[in-house]
Amino acid sequence: MLTQLLLLPIMGPLNGVVWIAEQIQERTNTEFDAQENLHKQLLSLQLSFDIGEISEEDFEIQEEEILLKIQALEEEARLELEAEQEEARLELEAEIYTNN
Repeated sequence: MLTQLLLLPIMGPLNGVVWIAEQIQERTNTEFDAQENLHKQLLSLQLSFDIGEISEEDFEIQEEEILLKIQALEEEARLELEAEQEEARLELEAEIYTNN
C-alpha cells in the first residue's frame, strides 16, 4: 500500500498513457477492418468492371463513393488520434502540475 502511494506520481500518468494507447489500438483495429472491407469492395468492383458486369459509368460512380468512404475513415482516424494525443498531453501536464 505504501509503495503504491509512493509510486502514484509516476505510475498514475503512466497508467493513463497505457490506457489511452490501448484505446487507440482498439479503435485502430476497428477502423482497419472497416477500411479493409472497403478495399475489398473496391477490388470486387474492379473485377466486375473488368469482366463486363458493370458499365464504365457505373464503375466510376461506385468507385468514387468507395474512395470517399475510405478518405472519410482516414480523416476520422487522424482527427481521433490528434484528439487522444492532446488529451494525453493535458492529462500528463495536469498530473505534473498536481505533483509540483
